[in-house]
Amino acid sequence: MKDGASQGASLARQNAWLLVLAFVVFELMMAAAVVGFVMMPMARRSAANLSGLMVLSAQTWSELPPETRPAFERELARSHALALRAGPPRPAGDAWHGPFIHFLEAALWEKTGDRRHLVRETAGGEDWFWASLPSGGSAIWVGFPISSLDVRPFLAAAVSLAVGLVLALATALWLARRTVAPLARLEEAAVQVGRGEVPELLPETGPRELAALARRFNDMARQVRELLAARTVLLAGVSHDLRTPLSRMRLALALLEERPAPRLIARMEADIGEMDRLIGNVLDLSRGLERETPQDIALLPLLESLAADDERVTVSCPAAILRAAPLALRRILGNLLENALRHGAGKPVELKAEANGGRMRIGVLDRGPGIPAERVEAMFQPFHRLDASRSPTTGGAGLGLAIVRQLARANGWQVDLLPRIGGGLEAWITLPTGAAP
Repeated sequence: MKDGASQGASLARQNAWLLVLAFVVFELMMAAAVVGFVMMPMARRSAANLSGLMVLSAQTWSELPPETRPAFERELARSHALALRAGPPRPAGDAWHGPFIHFLEAALWEKTGDRRHLVRETAGGEDWFWASLPSGGSAIWVGFPISSLDVRPFLAAAVSLAVGLVLALATALWLARRTVAPLARLEEAAVQVGRGEVPELLPETGPRELAALARRFNDMARQVRELLAARTVLLAGVSHDLRTPLSRMRLALALLEERPAPRLIARMEADIGEMDRLIGNVLDLSRGLERETPQDIALLPLLESLAADDERVTVSCPAAILRAAPLALRRILGNLLENALRHGAGKPVELKAEANGGRMRIGVLDRGPGIPAERVEAMFQPFHRLDASRSPTTGGAGLGLAIVRQLARANGWQVDLLPRIGGGLEAWITLPTGAAP
């Protein structure tokens, strides 16, 4: 069974056919406009002029002396490609007459008062049209060769359509190179992403829409690259951090076989609790990209509930209503508050909120040692600790800020870590208010 890509026509072929159809329609419309507004009026005017010349020639010929008529006929043939004869022509059949002949017959009818039907004759390998016109008291045949009209509408239409088709195909090839080629590169890169590979970034050039599409794809490719790197770091960090409590538990089990002791059992329970917290943090980090349904949140009660468990925390917040994901916001503020209390050297911590236009900034401010500016970005990486000892009691698991950033990105919020005036750290999260205070 063929896939959908092989069943449909390529974009280049579709563009070519659409352009060919557009050019053909355009040529037909232009031809109709030129014929209706330019050629038809000119043909009528030319037929009227020719009919007047034919009638005048017939009348002049009858008024000239017989000895001057041959010279007049030669001059008429040389200057105006008209011929005069007394006898009727031999009809070559009632062939198709173009619009100009019908216009000429109508003009002759208007000038003579009688309907005149032009007769077609083939003489000397050339086609002529003849009309019987009054000349004195009799009639004379006035004719002209078809070649004198020198009109080839079918050739003009064929050349015009051929040029239009060539232009359409050339334009389609140009569009294919300009439009389809970037899409082909995008398709190849998407296939690489589907295979779990990290593609090269696409050039963000060309038309605005294609450049925007390439920019979005590059953003996605960077996120995939970051996720793959974070997954590698996450697995490595988990395996490393689980190895230590597992080694202590193995040692405690060996000692319990020789001499049971409540201290060893309590130590094993503590290690199990540490492993459980680590696994819980990893699960929280893995769920960071899941979107949560926003709800209306009363900000002041939320901050007061977070500060209720520790008397060192103070709250400064206006009475505001936010439209946000409640569990994600609580988890972000809880992690920031936990870090501030752990590293705040026992000093007071402030939970502060302030409105700024259509956005709300919520900060966790401490008086701890702070974070050097060159290490702020690294602190958001999984298992990266400011404390090199990697002790859970002093440095935590190293996942708190990584969880904060994942949750913030998933909800379109912004997290900043800034030095605090007078010493300490300011951790701010900025999000839309969703409602006026």
